[in-house]
Order: sequence, then C-alpha cells, then structure tokens
Amino acid sequence: MSMPNLQGRAAWIFKEDDFDIDLIVGIKNIKITDIHELAAVTMTSYDADFATSVKKGDLLVGGHNFGYGHPHYPAMRAMRHLGVAGVIAESFSPGFFRGEISMGFPLVTCPGIREITTRWDELKVDWDASTVTNIGSGRQLPFERLSSVERGTLEAGGFIPYLKARLARQNDAAGSTASA
Repeated sequence: MSMPNLQGRAAWIFKEDDFDIDLIVGIKNIKITDIHELAAVTMTSYDADFATSVKKGDLLVGGHNFGYGHPHYPAMRAMRHLGVAGVIAESFSPGFFRGEISMGFPLVTCPGIREITTRWDELKVDWDASTVTNIGSGRQLPFERLSSVERGTLEAGGFIPYLKARLARQNDAAGSTASA
C-alpha cells in the first residue's frame, strides 16, 4: 500500500513556535461538539475569512513544537472538516503528533519549511522521495521519514484501522500455518 502525495495551498503559516493548537478555534470554543459551528469559528482571531477561503486539499505550515499544549482534538477536527489535508511544520509537540497520526491525519516534520513558504504557495509532499516542494519557486526540502508504524497508520486511515488490518494479517498467517 502507498500513500497518495499531498499537494495543496499553504492556507496558513503559523509564524510562532510552541503554537497551542487550542488557539485555532479559541479556548472558549473547544467544547463545541457541532462540527459546523466549530468550523465557523476556526481561525477567526487570525483571519475572519479563513473558513470561507480554505479549500479541500489545503495545507497548514507550522513552526517548532507545533501543537504545544494539551492535545485537544476540536481544532484539527474543524480543519479536517474545512478540507485541510495535512500539516507541515518545523517540528511537532509529541502528544499532538501521536494523536493526529493516530487519527489518520498526515503530519510532516520539515525543518526550514517556513523559510521557503508564503501564504497560498502550492506545496507538494512526496512521501516516497521524502521531500516537500514549493511548486511556484521550485525550492525543495527533505523531511523526516515516518516510522513504519506511523506510515502504516496513515495508509490505513488511523490507528484503529491499522490495528484491525494488522490483526487480520496475523490471523491469516496463523490460519495458513495451521492448515499446512
């Protein structure tokens, strides 16, 4: 199985390091459960038109330790609902990274990404080459490869589907050796 490459516009570039993910929807909104209501408040303190300007396949670009703080899920649920396909950051908070990968949401650790990207630039993530390319400028950077479990989790669409597929393969292997 292989993952389709990501290609989309840089819908937002988070300039600050140690970005608290709750700020995407606002701390007062993290308990909103209606996805439409949550999406409507996404990024309003940064860009009032964000929810209407983002489109399916867009990407977010972040700094060092992106996702810092408590790994609450509403912010990225809202981003996925709006069509954001992944996040490329200088580095990620470990809890945020594990949580989003387990949800099947692509995260790419790419040191230097903020230096080669401006808002709305078209970016391409090539999983096999482990590169991020700014399509307009042609500038390219290597990114940190995912572990086999992280990649398998993304390919399966999340940790639960990954575990189910892994258990099914183990059961199939056990069944074929028992019948031999």
